[in-house]
Amino acid sequence: MSRNNFSDFINNKEHNALLLQGGRHIMDEGRIVKYYASKNPNIALKVIKGHFATTHSHVSHYLDMTTMKTRQREAEQIAVAMKDYYNVMGKPIDTIVCMDGCEVIGAFLASELTKAGVLSMNAHKTIYVVSPEYDSNGLMIFRDNLKHEIKNRNVLLLLASASTGTTVKNCIECVSYYGGILQGISAIFSAVDNVDGYHIDSLFKADDIPGYNIYSHNDCPMCKANEKLKPLLTDMGIVNCNVIFALKVRLLYEI
Repeated sequence: MSRNNFSDFINNKEHNALLLQGGRHIMDEGRIVKYYASKNPNIALKVIKGHFATTHSHVSHYLDMTTMKTRQREAEQIAVAMKDYYNVMGKPIDTIVCMDGCEVIGAFLASELTKAGVLSMNAHKTIYVVSPEYDSNGLMIFRDNLKHEIKNRNVLLLLASASTGTTVKNCIECVSYYGGILQGISAIFSAVDNVDGYHIDSLFKADDIPGYNIYSHNDCPMCKANEKLKPLLTDMGIVNCNVIFALKVRLLYEI
């Protein structure tokens, strides 16, 4: 991706019209296609085809998981679908580490695992639900008051999406650094099956979305075909690049 293309991406008003208005995502409803989970046909993943950028790659589709992560009924259904994997494994779960804004799903998953009889080694026999933060250098951290909920605990890592596996790898390293024992990884969507020897149990895979592809910033056929980039994708969804200067600079120098 050239600097000129990146500049066009940042300043393109047509793309930015898709973005944030009044704090809500504005999308062309006619472009949204829904795909349904095999574990539960009531769980629908909303997908928009296009040319999108993340901090790690370019992707051919935007996966809108906003209501999955924030609407009570959808979050609960996802948790129910996810818990069977750990119920069969028979491994204890003490802490669920939530990424990508998955705290609501994490709370329901903790409840479902407890009801299913999944063991917790915690003294109070219940499961912690926590999220890491990022320091000024972009490193994933847990504050002092949460460290005891990771150290020597059996950890389940919960993500919305894993495309290249980079975020998952960083999470694995973070949990290990703080002394956690990673027992499993769950995601709503994952384009990779394994990261560092850990299997990712996901409700949706890349094969479930026809034509889904991931490319590096430096070798993207959509860029080579001069397809204009849509807005930047983060764990908050589609973000207006004109209002996030730091991400704009970071992406410019990564590519």
